[in-house]
Amino acid sequence: MSLKIQDIANIIEEFAPIKLKEDFDNVGLMVGDAQKEVTSILIALDCTLDVIQEASDRGCNLIISHHPLLFKRPSSITTETILGKKIISLIKNDISLYSSHTNLDATKDGINDIIMSLLDFKNYEIISPNKNSTDNFTGLGRIATLSTPVTLDELCDRVKDSLDIISLKYIGDERKLIKKVAVINGSGNDFLIKAKELGAECIITGDTTYHYASDLAEEGICLIDAGHFHTEWPGMQIVGKWLKNRIKLMGHNIEIIPSNKTVCPYKYK
Repeated sequence: MSLKIQDIANIIEEFAPIKLKEDFDNVGLMVGDAQKEVTSILIALDCTLDVIQEASDRGCNLIISHHPLLFKRPSSITTETILGKKIISLIKNDISLYSSHTNLDATKDGINDIIMSLLDFKNYEIISPNKNSTDNFTGLGRIATLSTPVTLDELCDRVKDSLDIISLKYIGDERKLIKKVAVINGSGNDFLIKAKELGAECIITGDTTYHYASDLAEEGICLIDAGHFHTEWPGMQIVGKWLKNRIKLMGHNIEIIPSNKTVCPYKYK
């Protein structure tokens, strides 16, 4: 018996229920036919034109992305916009797109928890508990109390090594000892104040802006901006491995491929 796209959606949503998504978010099947039989799956962070072409070249008729292609209803779908080009390309190539975003960040053992595991942080709590969950394991952001304090310099090296980063931005005294550290994968600006209120001495996240960083620096709070891409793509690759094992346990042998075209848009010199 073959698996349909709806079956894959059900597996993902059992792990990361849609009710865990943030109000602004849009998750689920973005483009495609839920009753289509799955041939193979491409795992990506973003649905770019290069990723769509890669899926076509590699015989994948389903892309699972972390970031949704559609956040709001488009007024038109034409080749005059990058969004329109992507949607048309998906349809022309008979490729479906499913996105699991803030629900996958928030769920237990999701992206947030995976990043904490990669960084070897064990004793931690939720920064922003999910309003639709009654447990203490779901929500956005994590804050860890370290058994042994580490310097900011050591913490920067740990982030670079664990997330495979060549360079990163940080603020603070490299010699400062850190005991309590917050981690928000992706863009963390909305959670910086809450993390500070919870006692974070260092915050690891991506997409921080100058004024937030300047204020934290004056308050003596360290900040490591590891980038949006690097705080999410390692976790998404592990989710792909989990999905492959989950499907295999069900008795199916569907190839699940991490995208080679999922790359950070930034370049560094």
